[in-house]
Amino acid sequence: MSGFLDLPLTSFSLCWRIERRDGVALGFTGHDRDLIVDGFRYRASPGVAPSAIDEGEVLEADSLDVAGALTGSGISERDLRSGRWNGAAVRLLAVDWSDPSQWVQLLRGELGPVSIERGRFTVALKGPGAALARPVTEETSPLCRAELGDRRCRVDMAGRRRLATIVGAEGDSVELDQIEPVENGWGGGRLRWLDGANAGLSSAILTSSGSQLILAEPPVFAAVAGARVEVIEGCDKRFETCRQRFGNAPNFRGEPHLPGMDLLTRYPGA
Repeated sequence: MSGFLDLPLTSFSLCWRIERRDGVALGFTGHDRDLIVDGFRYRASPGVAPSAIDEGEVLEADSLDVAGALTGSGISERDLRSGRWNGAAVRLLAVDWSDPSQWVQLLRGELGPVSIERGRFTVALKGPGAALARPVTEETSPLCRAELGDRRCRVDMAGRRRLATIVGAEGDSVELDQIEPVENGWGGGRLRWLDGANAGLSSAILTSSGSQLILAEPPVFAAVAGARVEVIEGCDKRFETCRQRFGNAPNFRGEPHLPGMDLLTRYPGA
């Protein structure tokens, strides 16, 4: 490193900038007063502390544990438990608190799942090196690897989203005032919550039947009748569905006719 960190006596403080996927951005610093760095305010929050920071040139998945106390400074237990901060982009800066115009970025990455215990949270910060652990090629599959409506699927989603109102809910079961467009038409889709405590969150839909949905898991907060939602049509990713229901066989991203491992178990007369 260079600059103010190379001096025999330094006056630096760590600053965090955390930006959620919905655009909400917060800044925190371990200094005893707020700092303005590059036009962005970092509020004094001494309860946030990182684990040891080690920089190197080895090509391995780097990570960092961040711990802090749950306070009213913008990160609430309610938001952490709902997953609003999962995947948030993070930057960690070392700032000269005597001259905030001097700063250096120590690392960047994104937040992983959050754990909460006794009023404190712990979260892993995954650096860019974590991408090296991901598969570089796709595995063959009889099911489609694209998501309905994405750039590989290319199905036009216009008219495949519908606003609805919650009539009743219990556990992972939700009743709407709308009826699915086709049999299990919402199965494999998503339910976006527009009102209530779950506003801004989304839930995966396993199956649908008429106006009833079965979610992959119960919503984070109890759903109440009258809450508005957006229901996004789904797809079971089978080739037959892609061809018959969507007329999109040329864009199917799977190998439905490729023999699988079950071919090894076949024998004459089976």
